[in-house]
Amino acid sequence: MTTAPATAAPPISATGKHTAVIATLLVAAFVMILNETIMGVALPRLMRSLDINAATGQWLTTAFLLTMAVVIPTTGFLLQRLSTRAVFLGAMTLFCAGTLLAGVSPGFWLLLTARVVQASGTAIMLPLLMTTILTLVPLEHRGRVMGNVSIVISVAPAIGPTLSGLILHYLSWRFMFLLVLPVALAALAYGALRLANVGEVGTKSLDVTSVLLSVPAFGGLVFGLSRIGESSGGQLVVPVAALVLSVICLGLFGWRQITLQARGNPLLDLRVFGYPMFRVGTALLVITMMGLFSVVVLLPLYLQNIHGLGSLATGLLLLPGGLLMGLLAPGVGRLFDRYGPRGLTTLGATLVTVALWRFSAATPQTPIWLLLAIHVLLSLGLACLFTPGFTTALNPLPPSLYSHGSATLTTLQQVAGAAGTALLVTVFTAHALRLSAQGAPQAAAQAAGLQTAFLLAAGIASIGIVLALFLRSPREGEQGAPSER
Repeated sequence: MTTAPATAAPPISATGKHTAVIATLLVAAFVMILNETIMGVALPRLMRSLDINAATGQWLTTAFLLTMAVVIPTTGFLLQRLSTRAVFLGAMTLFCAGTLLAGVSPGFWLLLTARVVQASGTAIMLPLLMTTILTLVPLEHRGRVMGNVSIVISVAPAIGPTLSGLILHYLSWRFMFLLVLPVALAALAYGALRLANVGEVGTKSLDVTSVLLSVPAFGGLVFGLSRIGESSGGQLVVPVAALVLSVICLGLFGWRQITLQARGNPLLDLRVFGYPMFRVGTALLVITMMGLFSVVVLLPLYLQNIHGLGSLATGLLLLPGGLLMGLLAPGVGRLFDRYGPRGLTTLGATLVTVALWRFSAATPQTPIWLLLAIHVLLSLGLACLFTPGFTTALNPLPPSLYSHGSATLTTLQQVAGAAGTALLVTVFTAHALRLSAQGAPQAAAQAAGLQTAFLLAAGIASIGIVLALFLRSPREGEQGAPSER
């Protein structure tokens, strides 16, 4: 059973049913994104337990990212072709099955398979959540509701390492999955009983050629970027070849989508880029994701390699910033609804730039309390960026492009995370190796490499300040106009 068309959906405040739909999707997405980020801290333990080396263990993360990159571009089609209930139940069933399989896996290969199954469900959930909000929530209230989406996107990755560190400190690695499973099953059961369909089910057919092109296009891009930062010398051949193949397939994929637009049947509708605010908001979010990943990747390296903290202490130090983002997100959404995006995003981009610059000046003698304060400052900046960025990018789109805009934005986030990680790790590693070759102590070389990587991250973040100045809310009657100025 479907509801009225998306354009006729009542305001979110008009019905508790719609609030329940969004709340259910929020809980499910939070659990899934949290699961995505808990593996990094666990790799050393998994290597010992499963008797695998670092290169093999890294595939538990790489395979997850690859699956996300391949599945997400298809969600624009899935969300228009299938009902809300069908998409939700399919995504949650995949995630629960993968989580259970991971928790009982006796060896590496079954655990790797479980991670792929988990990622297949995770890839669908976030576009489903954002599309549902765009369909149900009127323009003037979206900032408040999108603030809750920011909790999922920013807080879950921030507390993932903390949760992982706590579990590994006291329990087996299997409990990273087994403790998540009851929450996921509860969300699945509630959704099966109560989740209502949103919007109308379409009749478009799936373009198999586009799907086949999207696999090397997006999968190759994420694989190449994620591997290039860990490779050197002759090892660079594989990731560089993957990137070259990806660029070729991306070009063919784009050409195919433009061709299919005339028939009204693209896998991923690229007309979303015809809306200036979507372009600017997406570019700002790409910069923001690089800033977030610079901290997720570089700061734990600094704390553990330079300051000698353990995984649990590192996770606990990152926790206040993650909690701050969660506490501020709804308030930032209300401020966005009242004042628009420009002031919030300009402040946020400035704070992120200053915080990353301060991290670039950190030394082995920098006190822990100061590092904590800088991280909290950076988290404040990220909180001011996520909600306005998402809402401003998606607000101008007409209902027919909601699912495609959500899928495009989520895909580019994955690519930005992989690109930011690859770039920063490469800079850190290259600078540290060069100084070590010149006779510098290992700790000093690593500290200098991290300083250089953080300085580059600050430079990238400063671009966000310029982009933030161009953001604005759509004026009355302007929504859905690709020629907005």
